[in-house]
Amino acid sequence: MESRNVILTADIIQKKIERIAYEIYEHNSDGEEIILAGIWDRGLILAQKIAGILQQISPLKPRIIELRLDKQQPGEVTVSEQLDFNGKVIVVVDDVANSGRTMLYALKPLLEFLPKKIQTAVLVDRQHKSFPLSVDFVGFSLATTLQESVMVELEGTNILSAYLQ
Repeated sequence: MESRNVILTADIIQKKIERIAYEIYEHNSDGEEIILAGIWDRGLILAQKIAGILQQISPLKPRIIELRLDKQQPGEVTVSEQLDFNGKVIVVVDDVANSGRTMLYALKPLLEFLPKKIQTAVLVDRQHKSFPLSVDFVGFSLATTLQESVMVELEGTNILSAYLQ
């Protein structure tokens, strides 16, 4: 078995997700509804976990949508349901922000509208961005070499760990 450089364990990940949910609520406490746009598949799982915590800690009504795109060739983005995003608060959620490309392309269908604001949330933010993206809500920030990548390990909908590869 290959050795993994684990940077986040399941327990720490849960605390990071809770902190992200609290920060999202703190920055959006004046609203009633918030749209969590999870990037398939790990971002969607993270969005669902954040939504569950938001329902416990706030009066915000989280609505989850799925953004699906090919992370290697992110031209086409499909949205799980067609909504009117005008005037809405949207948080785009993914597991790891590497270059920033996936997150930027995921914004494409949302920019056809005039949302109140678009924010971003990730579990792990790598600080080597090739695209102009800064993340609003970060679980863990990490400087890596360009050769290293951050992987998030899942078992079903359980997030087991994040590790450096």
